[in-house]
Amino acid sequence: MEENSKTRMVAYGHCASIYIVLSDLIHDRQVNKMSVSMPSVSDVVKKKKAHTWRDIRKHKTIYLFISPFYILFAVFGLFPILFSLFLSFQAWNGLDRMKFIGLENFALLMGDGVFWQSVLNTFIIWLESTIPMLFIALVLAFILNSALVKLRGFWRFAFFLPNVTSIVAEAIIFGSLFATQYGLVNNVLHFFGIPPIDWLNNNVWLQIGIAIMIIWRWTGYNTIIYLAGLQSLPYELYEAAKVDGASMARIFFSITLPLMRPIILFTVIMSTIGGMQVFTEPQILTGGNGGPGQGGLTIVLYLYNQAFNNYLFGYGSAIAWVLFVIILIFSLLNTLIVNRLSK
Repeated sequence: MEENSKTRMVAYGHCASIYIVLSDLIHDRQVNKMSVSMPSVSDVVKKKKAHTWRDIRKHKTIYLFISPFYILFAVFGLFPILFSLFLSFQAWNGLDRMKFIGLENFALLMGDGVFWQSVLNTFIIWLESTIPMLFIALVLAFILNSALVKLRGFWRFAFFLPNVTSIVAEAIIFGSLFATQYGLVNNVLHFFGIPPIDWLNNNVWLQIGIAIMIIWRWTGYNTIIYLAGLQSLPYELYEAAKVDGASMARIFFSITLPLMRPIILFTVIMSTIGGMQVFTEPQILTGGNGGPGQGGLTIVLYLYNQAFNNYLFGYGSAIAWVLFVIILIFSLLNTLIVNRLSK
């Protein structure tokens, strides 16, 4: 018995060693196959590029039809952006050779008091126009969404009409309305015994006049956006609130505002971008110089004067990129504030 057991143990040992050798051989063969079959990163990239170009050649007609957009964007969008960034490090008057001056334009801008005055004017006009405009637009959209309002299509058209009106014509009309001596607004004030206001020569009233123009032009646009958002809200919530006896004001502040947060955030950011780029209104009202006290001198108007009146294209490009940073920071702050208030 002992000899049989020893014989079995020896046989088992030989089998185990043979199994180990065979498993090592199989593993080595699998590794070799994987090393042969696994392509390198460069091969994968080359295959993807070849596949991409093959798809482009296959669908060249489709790409040909959509190519005008990309060509126009590259010529009139991407190239000016990159060229303005390059130009912000140069001194150039548009005719002579460019001269690389590094960050000198930005250093000069940081100490330019007129530029910071234009920044302050832009912020003031933005505050005076955006907050009332968005509030009025939201209230109008809430009213238009009510079942009590008739002729909704007409009111939508009427509110949106100022947005498609020529901004130059609008500025000229408002310039005549706000004229100091013969303006319609001052004539109405005189009829009620109120002394006339020097709209175009007083910084405070000039900024208010520009803000009124912006409100008149963009309130209808934001109203349509808010109305589209309101029509997508669940109607059951309003029905339940009415059954519980909630007033219209309570429904507006407790249901409408919280659910409209994404739409409100969108309009705030778009209004910020547009408000920081106000140009035509002060340019027409003040003749391009910002008014006697420079109360209407906005960032973009100052940029235009430096680049196209003083021929300081490098300095004007630096102003444009600083404006981009200001808009970016201000949009992020608006996002944080709106999210914080809506919680």
